[in-house]
Amino acid sequence: MQMDRSCVVSSACTLCSDLLLVCVHCGYVCRVKLWASAFGGEMKSISTKYSGSQLLQKKYKEFERAVRVEEIDGLRLVKRLAENMEEMFHKKAQAMKRLVEAAEEAHLQHEEDPNLQYEYFNAVLINEVDEEGNSVELGGEFILQPNDHFNNLSVNLSLSVVQVPTNMYNKDSAIVNGVYWSEALNKVFVDNFERDPSLIWQYFGSAKGFFRQYPGIKWKPDEHGVIAFDCRNRKWYIQAATSPKDVVILVDVSGSMKGLRLTIARQTVSSILDTLGDDDFFNIIAYNEELHYVEPCLNGTLVQADVTNKDHFREHLDKLFAQGIGMLDIALTEAFNLLSDFNETGRGSECSQAIMLVTDGAVDTYDAIFAKYNWPERKVRIFPYLIGRESAFADNLKWMACANKGYFTQISTLADVQENVMEYLHVLSRPKVIDREHDTVWTEAYIDSTSRILCDGVVGTDVPVSELLKTIPKYKLGIHGYAFAITNNGYILTHPDLRPLYGDGKKRRKPNYSSVDLSEVEWEDKDDTLRNAMVNRKTGTFSMEVKKSVDKGKRVLVLHNDYYYTDIKGTPFSLGVALSRGHGKFFFKGNVTVEEGLHDLEHPDVALADEWTYCNTDEHPEHRYLSQIEAIKLYLSGHDPHLQCDKELIQEVLFDAVVTAPLEAYWTSLVLNKSENSDKGVEIAYLGTRTGLSRINLFVLPDELTNQDFLTAEDKEGVFNADHFPLWYKRAAEQVPGTFVYSLPFNTGSENKSVVLASTAIQLLDERKSPIAAAVGIQMKLEFFQRKFWTASRQCAALDGKCSINCDDENINCYLIDNNGFILVAEDYTLTGKFFGEAEGAVMSKLLQMGSFKRVTLYDYQALCWVYSESSDSGRTLLDPYFAVFSAMKWILTELVIFNSIYCLLLSLPLSFFFFLPFFLPVLSNFLHSLPSAQRIGRTMQVPCDTEYPAFLSERTIKENTGNVDCDGCIKSFVIQQIPSSNLFMVVVDNKCDCSMFEPITMDPIEIMYILSAHNESLKCERLKMQKDRRRPDTCHPFHPEENSMECGGTVSLTLSPVAALLCILLALLPR
Repeated sequence: MQMDRSCVVSSACTLCSDLLLVCVHCGYVCRVKLWASAFGGEMKSISTKYSGSQLLQKKYKEFERAVRVEEIDGLRLVKRLAENMEEMFHKKAQAMKRLVEAAEEAHLQHEEDPNLQYEYFNAVLINEVDEEGNSVELGGEFILQPNDHFNNLSVNLSLSVVQVPTNMYNKDSAIVNGVYWSEALNKVFVDNFERDPSLIWQYFGSAKGFFRQYPGIKWKPDEHGVIAFDCRNRKWYIQAATSPKDVVILVDVSGSMKGLRLTIARQTVSSILDTLGDDDFFNIIAYNEELHYVEPCLNGTLVQADVTNKDHFREHLDKLFAQGIGMLDIALTEAFNLLSDFNETGRGSECSQAIMLVTDGAVDTYDAIFAKYNWPERKVRIFPYLIGRESAFADNLKWMACANKGYFTQISTLADVQENVMEYLHVLSRPKVIDREHDTVWTEAYIDSTSRILCDGVVGTDVPVSELLKTIPKYKLGIHGYAFAITNNGYILTHPDLRPLYGDGKKRRKPNYSSVDLSEVEWEDKDDTLRNAMVNRKTGTFSMEVKKSVDKGKRVLVLHNDYYYTDIKGTPFSLGVALSRGHGKFFFKGNVTVEEGLHDLEHPDVALADEWTYCNTDEHPEHRYLSQIEAIKLYLSGHDPHLQCDKELIQEVLFDAVVTAPLEAYWTSLVLNKSENSDKGVEIAYLGTRTGLSRINLFVLPDELTNQDFLTAEDKEGVFNADHFPLWYKRAAEQVPGTFVYSLPFNTGSENKSVVLASTAIQLLDERKSPIAAAVGIQMKLEFFQRKFWTASRQCAALDGKCSINCDDENINCYLIDNNGFILVAEDYTLTGKFFGEAEGAVMSKLLQMGSFKRVTLYDYQALCWVYSESSDSGRTLLDPYFAVFSAMKWILTELVIFNSIYCLLLSLPLSFFFFLPFFLPVLSNFLHSLPSAQRIGRTMQVPCDTEYPAFLSERTIKENTGNVDCDGCIKSFVIQQIPSSNLFMVVVDNKCDCSMFEPITMDPIEIMYILSAHNESLKCERLKMQKDRRRPDTCHPFHPEENSMECGGTVSLTLSPVAALLCILLALLPR
């Protein structure tokens, strides 16, 4: 490389000797600096001109003396927000109270009629017709109209519908009687909705299994033609119906449990697990002549019944096999000791206790064991499940249940499992019913929310998380601030970093979406200080440095957050507020006249944040169709006293409308000047203010926009949201004042990568603690932006005008990267948007080593990892928690057909056949094992996992650097130079050396493997045993002296069940 004379006076030349570069490279360094300066100057000029940033900064300066800057009192703010939420939750609880009273009165007045015939609106059958065009039974015409309050679903606001699980008979006497008397709830449903139009779904879940839902809506079966929903299996029903409990499940694995019995036993245990919630604790012990903890690591303790633990135990159920002799006395003794010891630790539910016994018989009543461990208090209830059709030991098992305030059931087939398992819930709900304690139960973020128990079921309503967010004044929290709430178990109710859905655009819920712990998003708090304080309902403050990933996890912002927290009274929830230090702790108030503000607010280029609440238009139906600007006008007119608005926010948005109004005329003048932007390189100018006000100006026609999603509802990170400011606003706020942030949108599809965004923040005051008043920016074509770069890179300062080197030189590669290392410009166009370390791994490694960039390690505890699965069914259960129910039903029916065919065959055989049965059984066993299992289709699928991944950040203090990389004796040189007034860097790399021995540096996440091999069993065990702090529910109803302990179940007759008989007939009719 030839050195230019102009470089002699450049300070860059002094770097040569220090960095071991030959002096000829001084020209190289100076040239890059010249290019960077030229490009930076032109882009600053374009960005400033078209965004109007200087004009807007000047306008805010003009109002500087008219505004008052205030420091936000975080503790006072969070207390006020908690009071607002408490009031909102109280309104929902009052609606439930009215439903409870109406349901109890209606049930009390009703006399059971086993012959009652009653036509009701079945949720599945409404508006269905037969082949002749007539309404089907339990169908009928049911008027449905789309309603935007219910996500634009078609509903009936006058009536409810009734859903009955597929495995239950629609016209069963108990169902019909329950549906008949619960019709009285329709009037209350409608009245509740009129009183509180923010209510959404209201419902009554019956102990008989039917589900009444308001407003009425048509239910559609899944692709298998079934609706497996059973309200009694839902978490809200179980939590409302029962108190927290400690449960030990004993499973008989003696030799007599081989075959179908063990299969039914596994399904029974799995169904029991379904009925346990986050406030419950459990363990499973298999027994024969010895005890076998299903998870040996958890010997002698109980674990919380969260989704992860229950799934872990289900995996181990398949490892059970039957052999030996069942020693129930040993198992009962272990169970009683386990419950007693765990209760003394104070870590369990400290409420109800139960032993679930899954067995095919008991040779004794074991009254001596009960007398020693459980009598006379009978604090531990016994729930025996007799597996199989034999009743020889039924009396012993029923005696155990009756003598210990439990319930006995017999499960003969897989089809009997779910209904029989549910019986124990009725027993545990007795104390609440007798006490007439209608505890309001608030669940975690569950897509269902609050519920109450009553004599014959549970009433409930859903509380949208969006309604919680409406009580939070986002403008008071600053650009990076947010509010969040957690449950008594530490699970997130709402948090901007909660990601409950799969990222495939199909709105499918993740299996563990409702049990994401606060520590999984606020992971920098290694000691759980914040989490534990909130779980224990304390009021206080906490501070820590956080690394917030943004832009789909590709970028990172390093902030220092102050947290403020308190409890929400009347609920199990705690509320927190995070404020970032610096500009995030300050708020300013301006003042303009209403007339001025309204005049500028009504400009056509003005929009307000869709998800912010300036006025509550949901409170009264007549306001529901008002836009926020229309509502503000109505409020300020004083003509509607019922319209509730945020007076302070409205005052500030009027102020911002006035200050930003001159930009409309400024942008219009640029559009009208035909000599400006002749190549249409700049497409959009935009601004946003701290009050959610935005203005947009198009310099091209709408259909000429390169990226038409930007600043629309499709661009989730680019607009004001209920819980965050736009990404371009947040990134601009963290830059040095007066500089622009340039970036490529990380959207799917190459067409969306063909624009560049440039934005800058507008500060109110010239000091560090100044609030950020607004941010402005432009969208330009990538081709326009790149052309400016290549033009600048061809400039030189040689006296003869001949440049010895530029970016067209085949011996160098020129890149333009941003402060996170992403490529905006490269000679290889396919590298656009890629991470620089993927293209130049050797150079990126050196930049990290030299400190020009630093690696920031991030963690994602809500990640999804791809795994290979051979079975399609098992895969679906992981992908969708609700599909597990459907898959199980399909499997159950398949098994029923197989085993029932054999059962039907045996019924038709003469008695003499059973003499040869011992000889026949091995043949039968071989036949069953030869039956094909479910079709196995190898495929990949996503499952929840934890990952670690890097993000990269430039060091602000290092503006330029040079370096060498030794590639097996060949020295690769490079220069990195910051582009002035931007977040960009120009990197020029000597490409003469082959540095392929250096691995590319990627941002690919790496799964955190907690269990790698046998020697890591102790780590696995510690993770299973680890129990985070939690707070028990405030109420407990374990027993009541008026309980009738003689209502403790009964045996099932040995006659052929209707289901079995039907299957026999079907099999007989099948063609041979």
